Amino acid sequence: MTEPVLLIPGLLCDARVFLHQILHLSQHRPVMLLQPTGATVEEMSLRLLPQLPPRFALIGQGLGGDVALDILRRVMDRVTRIALLSTDPLTEAPQVAAAREARMVAARAGWLFQAVAEDYPAADMGARRAEVQALLHDMADHLGEGVYLRQSRAMQRRPDQQKTMRRANVPALILGGTQDSLVSRRRHEFVAGLMPFAELQMLEGAGHLLSVEQPEAVTAALERFLRGPMLLR
Repeated sequence: MTEPVLLIPGLLCDARVFLHQILHLSQHRPVMLLQPTGATVEEMSLRLLPQLPPRFALIGQGLGGDVALDILRRVMDRVTRIALLSTDPLTEAPQVAAAREARMVAARAGWLFQAVAEDYPAADMGARRAEVQALLHDMADHLGEGVYLRQSRAMQRRPDQQKTMRRANVPALILGGTQDSLVSRRRHEFVAGLMPFAELQMLEGAGHLLSVEQPEAVTAALERFLRGPMLLR
């Protein structure tokens, strides 16, 4: 039987960020959406463990990719493959953490939507910019300031997963956008180079929120990856 696929959304995102992927991937395999909760990436992954099936594939975007890697660290023998979308698995640089802190201060002062707009720069987005921005606004309104602050703090304090990636004896897909100013092509190349069985795919003209900006291309890439051979262990 085809393994279940677990989707983990990123910063201040819910199931809608994976709507196209859920609709299409679920035609061929079980699909679960895991909403991360907790104050740190490690706590988020720990809280998700009871929900995990015996064997599964992982797909995470942004913060969701960091959580997926921490799940991989904990239960690598149960993960059949992993796809990381727009994911930076290294610790946050001091200047980036400082800028994030300023956005968190703004969110506490009632400027949540403006803070989120800085987290997902409009200049990175392609032809679906208006659609992506409207979705981000709706998800921010639904999830709220508290979730934003907790997840932002988790991003600030995320662990360095280089050791996990070097040990990852599973097929991996590293998917990024050429217009992403938050996670560069160079960072994606570095991640793919660390993982023994990783392939890198960059989507032309896409920014950080790949699954919404180019849903058809992301779904096609994931379908191909999920249908690929599994490693015998």
